[in-house]
Amino acid sequence: MCGGFTCSKNSLLALNILYVVVAFILFGVAAAANAASIVTSLSLVSGIIACGVFLLIISIVGLIGASKHHQVMLFFYMIVLFIIFIIQFSVACACLAINEQQQQIVAKKGWEISNNATKHDAQKFFGCCGFDKYSKNESIGMDHPTCVDIQNKEGKYCCGDVETADDATCCRDENSTTCFCDPCAEPIQESMEKGLNLVGGIGLFFSFTEIIGFFIAKQYRHQMDPRANIQSLLR
Repeated sequence: MCGGFTCSKNSLLALNILYVVVAFILFGVAAAANAASIVTSLSLVSGIIACGVFLLIISIVGLIGASKHHQVMLFFYMIVLFIIFIIQFSVACACLAINEQQQQIVAKKGWEISNNATKHDAQKFFGCCGFDKYSKNESIGMDHPTCVDIQNKEGKYCCGDVETADDATCCRDENSTTCFCDPCAEPIQESMEKGLNLVGGIGLFFSFTEIIGFFIAKQYRHQMDPRANIQSLLR
């Protein structure tokens, strides 16, 4: 951390430009992670998106405050940036700490509340059928739409021949022997885990830069502008 007025000012300006870029990175990664799981809406990931929104706003405040050496704006900037750090750090740690059992609960709950159109999109995206094997028999909400038109990763249709497939039993009945697709529980959970780890890792890494911004702003706020001193001497 540099000690001069000009160095502190330039460092703070550069850091806030970085924050603008970071905010858009958080938007993109978090939104992609949320979309990849399809049937689950990850509130933790949404928390990172919220942090990105506030970070974008406060970085603009920081740019204006740094360029004008505005005491009130810099003080407001410091307080809000520290709050964002606490929230982002906490949410990022939570994303990284969620275990396999919790992921399964979230994925199952997401499948239960999803409509058939969303479930069909998930089946098509992951090349799977149903949440768990013969999930229609488990509980209300765990049923699934037809898998007749779904292809697995090898390009083989879940129910074999599309023209002759029996939708009433294909992948729905425990006596069925014609289901060539795996259940969706595992790929959904894997996608969720990758998204949480990616978002948590990025959020955690960039949260520490916000502490640096806090201390630079604090130092810069208490420094005297040398140009103001020169103007006072000329008077």
